[in-house]
Amino acid sequence: MPTLLQVNSSLYSGDGQSTRLADQLVARWRASHPGARVIVRDLARDPVPHLDAATFNAFRTPATELTPAQARAVAYSDALIDELRQADTLVLALPLYNFGVPSTLKAWFDHIARAGATFRYTADGPVGLLPGKTVYVAAARGGRYAGTGTDHQAPFVRQLLGFLGMEDVHFVYAEGLALDAAARDQALAEAAAEVERLVGVARSAA
Repeated sequence: MPTLLQVNSSLYSGDGQSTRLADQLVARWRASHPGARVIVRDLARDPVPHLDAATFNAFRTPATELTPAQARAVAYSDALIDELRQADTLVLALPLYNFGVPSTLKAWFDHIARAGATFRYTADGPVGLLPGKTVYVAAARGGRYAGTGTDHQAPFVRQLLGFLGMEDVHFVYAEGLALDAAARDQALAEAAAEVERLVGVARSAA
């Protein structure tokens, strides 16, 4: 059964523009995959704890030597990783906050990027252990940054996903949402058209 994991990181939860865009994308994906499974993780409603020294050290401790507290920390991270492993498709709802990713999404990344679990070190460098997934990023921005030197967010997300083995990454941008009503409406219409192009029923059937 095809499985999709949707990770929402807007502080407005379901009311965020990035979440709404991601919801459109997931709805079109569902239409192309009847009976598929969708897992939704909302980081505003259920935030992932930010990484601290105790948790990081637990990740590096052999399983037989874990304290009860460390075991709980590792089990929580394992559950997040398992959600991602199950998914054939990942959808990230990505708002832009102060030129970067939301801190809640960074925390999620910090819990799923674990040596020996989602990547491994080799003599030729690190190798991602989560290949073969398709990733869609629903990026909502108040201004216009895509393709410019001020877009520090997209390169970071691409690099991190690639580090974990996910190379098939597609961005859908809704930019200029805070400029005025006309710019917002045009951006949302263009984003909806891009969603249809990427994951519409016609593309799936081709």
